[in-house]
Amino acid sequence: MLNKNVIEEINSKVSEILQNSPAKDVEKNMRAVMSGVFSRLDLVTREEFDVQHEVLLRTREKLVQLEAKVKELEQQLGLPEMEEQSGIDTKTGQTADTDPAQTV
Repeated sequence: MLNKNVIEEINSKVSEILQNSPAKDVEKNMRAVMSGVFSRLDLVTREEFDVQHEVLLRTREKLVQLEAKVKELEQQLGLPEMEEQSGIDTKTGQTADTDPAQTV
């Protein structure tokens, strides 16, 4: 069997060679390029996306409630019904131009 010191020596030599090789420079350059590309894409984390999604759902629910209240008040006052301008289906909370299958 190989001596443990020989294995450690081979490992250290290979690590040293890789550190000084052009492959390490290429990896560093690629990481820098990818970081630059991602920063220009203006990406958000999944956590940020999920928080904003929940805020949007609550806002839609509130809008549906407010529209129903306005409609109720209009009926009490005997005002003619106005056309739906929000584009949101009061039953589903979905916008008229949004496919529910595409909603996250």
